[in-house]
Amino acid sequence: MIRRRPFSALLLLILLLLAALGWQNRAHLQAFPDIIGAYSAKEYCSCRYVANNPAQYCEAYVAQYVPLSGFFDDVAHRRVTARGLGRTQSAQWLNPRQGCQLLAEPTVLPPS
Repeated sequence: MIRRRPFSALLLLILLLLAALGWQNRAHLQAFPDIIGAYSAKEYCSCRYVANNPAQYCEAYVAQYVPLSGFFDDVAHRRVTARGLGRTQSAQWLNPRQGCQLLAEPTVLPPS
């Protein structure tokens, strides 16, 4: 088979290696969707409420290659909620000494 179809055999070998690599790192791959929203919420909160930068600057600061599907900045409560890859994460400003912290239970995004 290898002599008759070398490209098919090579493709099959690459797919098997990728599947083995994915299986070995399955815990890390499952955690990845949480990282997008958590990073955006935490970094925006820190940029906006700890460093006191303008909202437009902070939006550009946290922009990533993977786009967010939802984003909400609750200025009154100093809470930021971001949704990316189907997972929602929130961060809230605590005080000047502690800065922003990710919340265990993310808030629900308001309807767009």
